[in-house]
Amino acid sequence: MADPKGFLNHEREIAKTRPVEERVKDWNEVYQPGSLLPIISKQASRCMDCGIPFCHNGCPLGNLIPEWNDYAYREDWTEASERLHATNNFPEFTGRLCPAPCEAACVLGINQPPVTIKNVEVSIIDKAWDNGDVTPQPPERLSGKTVAVIGSGPAGLAAAQQLTRAGHTVAVYERADRIGGLLRYGIPEFKMEKRHINRRIEQMRAEGTKFRTEVEIGRDLDAKKLRKRYDAVVIAAGSTTSRDLPVPGRELNGIHFAMEYLPLANKVQEGDLTVAPISAEGKHVVVIGGGDTGADCVGTAHRQGAASVTQLEIMGKPGEERNANQPWPTFPMLYKVTSAHEEGGERVYSVSTTHFEGDEDGNVQWLHLTEVEFKDGRPEPKPGTERKIPAQLVTLAMGFTGTDRENGLVEQFGLELDERGNVARDTDFATNVPGVYVAGDAGRGQSLIVWAIAEGRSAAKGVDRFLTGASALPAPIKPTDRALTV
Repeated sequence: MADPKGFLNHEREIAKTRPVEERVKDWNEVYQPGSLLPIISKQASRCMDCGIPFCHNGCPLGNLIPEWNDYAYREDWTEASERLHATNNFPEFTGRLCPAPCEAACVLGINQPPVTIKNVEVSIIDKAWDNGDVTPQPPERLSGKTVAVIGSGPAGLAAAQQLTRAGHTVAVYERADRIGGLLRYGIPEFKMEKRHINRRIEQMRAEGTKFRTEVEIGRDLDAKKLRKRYDAVVIAAGSTTSRDLPVPGRELNGIHFAMEYLPLANKVQEGDLTVAPISAEGKHVVVIGGGDTGADCVGTAHRQGAASVTQLEIMGKPGEERNANQPWPTFPMLYKVTSAHEEGGERVYSVSTTHFEGDEDGNVQWLHLTEVEFKDGRPEPKPGTERKIPAQLVTLAMGFTGTDRENGLVEQFGLELDERGNVARDTDFATNVPGVYVAGDAGRGQSLIVWAIAEGRSAAKGVDRFLTGASALPAPIKPTDRALTV
């Protein structure tokens, strides 16, 4: 145990962010460089080394949190990194992007602010990179088996790295021009700088993983031909079909899915574009959807110089403390102020869009909305609450409804889908097609990055067992596992 009295002697501290007026002028990560290390030892000491550490239950990866908290407290960064990597291929991704269900399940969080698990995690991995503790781990021998991984998001990369290290020859196919999936083109630079992805890709290349960009399975390469070429296939193509808003005026110019808008801003940061073709500069921006993707749109609009930013959410405003039907250690729906919300804009709850209004040239100018109240679980308009707000750019960030059905991948493989439109799989993550497996959002539906990595690791075990008859790879979750709820 780090410090038996740590949780009594120290209050929770988190990483400090740069001043708003400074950070909205650039696309660098919002946190002050070097602000964590001076406080992280004390924060790690708050871990109580519980007899039953519920943080393990909150995290699907089964991270060994009390162990690496102890090493971080003692500033033994090498051992801390070893324990971190024992369960997580990419802790620098989760340490920046995960909403930390582990902290919601922290035992200290029953009656105090929980341990800053996420900040300790990112401190350990950043220090590990600085110290040279993150090195390639190529296999000692090759199996002679080949695996294709479709998709290079966190699930695909985790599966690819696990299978490469097990001795298989792995090729990752990505339809975009760069590796990373939504990590690359869905997550803004200010949340995670892409250098973190780049150095992991170089580590994986050194281990033997091959990467094939700008190849979309189903369009550029027939799925049946791919299956014949490889001994096994892992589908990690994500849940990329955006939920639409079929209301009058949807066809107007200036209304875009979030995943049409966000990648262009990232393209500018990659140097591919000088100016984003879809930009918020000088416009009244409305973001429909109150989740993390919506917040990403808000922060992007601020940096592009929007005249105003309004975020709409059909659900009511969450409370700032747990309510009775979301007890510890479940992940509560709380009012969350992200770095993007700190930068300005208005958040409007319990409203629904009725229609859009445009100008004579077909460009959106106004969004009409009404307040709603829920009856029998369905939103009902409240009479007399209709109004309109200026909207010259609208982004739809309402989630995703399933894997892509238009590119031919599902039909060409002959995959069965479940009732939610996800690729169906058995207990080994295998689909109905022999030798074809599925991991991540393509099989689970839209979820968190920790679940994606856990799925990739677990599917890798199923593939390894299929290819060799047995496997020593870890499988932290089953396909049917879900986050802890009441």
